[in-house]
Amino acid sequence: MKYAPKSLTPYVSARHYFGSELRRHREEVRMSLVQLADIVNSSKSNLARVETAEMMPPPELPSALDAAFGTGQHFHGLYQLAKREVHPDQYRRFMDLEAQAEAIEMHDSQVVPGLLQTREYAYAHLRCEEGLTEEQVQERVNARLSRQEPRPDRTRAFRWAIIGEAALRRPVGSTECMYKQLASLLAQVDTPTSRVQVMPFSAGPYLLMTGTLILLTLPDGSSMAYEESFGVSHLYEGWDTVKRWRREYEMARANALSLAESAELIRKAMEEYQSCDTPPN
Repeated sequence: MKYAPKSLTPYVSARHYFGSELRRHREEVRMSLVQLADIVNSSKSNLARVETAEMMPPPELPSALDAAFGTGQHFHGLYQLAKREVHPDQYRRFMDLEAQAEAIEMHDSQVVPGLLQTREYAYAHLRCEEGLTEEQVQERVNARLSRQEPRPDRTRAFRWAIIGEAALRRPVGSTECMYKQLASLLAQVDTPTSRVQVMPFSAGPYLLMTGTLILLTLPDGSSMAYEESFGVSHLYEGWDTVKRWRREYEMARANALSLAESAELIRKAMEEYQSCDTPPN
């Protein structure tokens, strides 16, 4: 069966246009993906994904393409536009990338990250949004929990979470809900596939305290950053920007409590919620 290349949509975004121009120039000189991969020191699969806008062009690719096709700074210019734009359907793209990731590093200063939430906690959190019907809330809860399911090959990404102390102290749902959520967190503090650190109030202010950050590392070694604050989110794939967010994450990791200290603080918070359910003598 003859291979049929995936159709392109060049006018959706600068990234899509970059991919369509890559294919156009490649086909004009009758060069296969394998041949071009050898010339620009890439892989066939990565070039195919760049052509279909499924992958942000690596920083070194534009100049290599310009050299290969003799196009001056054509691809360099397209890359400057592509790396600055907001990707269409970026949350859907983030979900696709998260499902592929080998490592997921999370930070949230106010709530337990979605990948670590129990069903009861997720329900209580999502109910805060006005205008949702009960059915819509349940749909969103199921969607959030589906992100925690193992892949078809039964493997899970390695997860590292930094959680603000406020997420432990602020009740979301009942005290029983919080106790069970913290018990679930405690079980994931130090395992072969997960780490959890707490950023204590005593650490003072830091850049990431105003929002949510998720860093993804894919099997090919590439990294993405997904940053979210109230009503605004952005998926970053350019290495220069991802590197900046990773530096902030590493600083937060260094200032957070150790795994043992984090586990102890979670235990203390659990005891406080447990005492709230204990009737006075």
